[in-house]
Amino acid sequence: MSDFSGKTVVISGGAEGIGFSIAMALGKQGMNVVLGDIDSKQLQAAEATLQQAGIEVLTAQMDVTKPEQWQALADLAIAGFGKIHMLVNNAGVGGGTGSIEQIDNNEWRWVMDVNLMGVLYGTQVMVPLIKQHGEGGWLLNVASMAGMGGVPYGGAYTASKVAVVGMSESWQVELKPHNIQVSVLCPAFVKTRINLSARNKQADYRSDKSSGPATAKQKAMAAKMQQIIDNGIPVEVVGERVVEALNAKELYIFTHPSYRDSTQQRAKAIDAAFDRAAASPLLADFLDQEVVYFG
Repeated sequence: MSDFSGKTVVISGGAEGIGFSIAMALGKQGMNVVLGDIDSKQLQAAEATLQQAGIEVLTAQMDVTKPEQWQALADLAIAGFGKIHMLVNNAGVGGGTGSIEQIDNNEWRWVMDVNLMGVLYGTQVMVPLIKQHGEGGWLLNVASMAGMGGVPYGGAYTASKVAVVGMSESWQVELKPHNIQVSVLCPAFVKTRINLSARNKQADYRSDKSSGPATAKQKAMAAKMQQIIDNGIPVEVVGERVVEALNAKELYIFTHPSYRDSTQQRAKAIDAAFDRAAASPLLADFLDQEVVYFG
């Protein structure tokens, strides 16, 4: 029997894309599924598809930037299934692509509130409930390969995903004594609609600057991004890969082995920077300073 059978997972942004693929993959393992998503129509379609597959599912329209809506989702899960065993912080937006001068503060707030604060709010609400029953569980945060290195002209998205990776590393140590496994999913390009996430942008984050007609350059960039996403891996593969990695208790879950070289180049650059620091006469007195580890 699967370790997931009979247990309950809560997934944000679960109506389509990576979130839905994880819902389907875990549902096939026997999990009860609770989906939250800002898109009510897509949520209805997701619910119907999961039900047709014989998966127990509850859904609620929600905005991950609102802590009280996370609490309502938790209440729904507890009322329907009794306990929560896993949280998948999947909801995320791509944000605008452009230079430092082009991306305004409203766009930055939107990306950080959804991609970063949404993860925090969900974790603050759900993890105490996972701890409560004492059976252990899982926390899966969906980041990106952008969390492993900066993406030019994607500063807001990169910042949010680097933060999610760092929080996951921190929480892995914190939650280990509670038998809660923490993992962070870092996919590269997947066939989803993340490049169209502005369709669900909340009114609080809209601005005159972002609502005007697209320039020829912006249209060209959008077309190029669509082509890249169309050539991404099938979203269904991601859900199955998550199940595989959770069973193996992986912290970092990668879906694109071809990106290994880019992370190794970054690691080499960091290592070389430490070499230069060790060779600096300014730091000679600190070479043998005690290292404090937090894990």
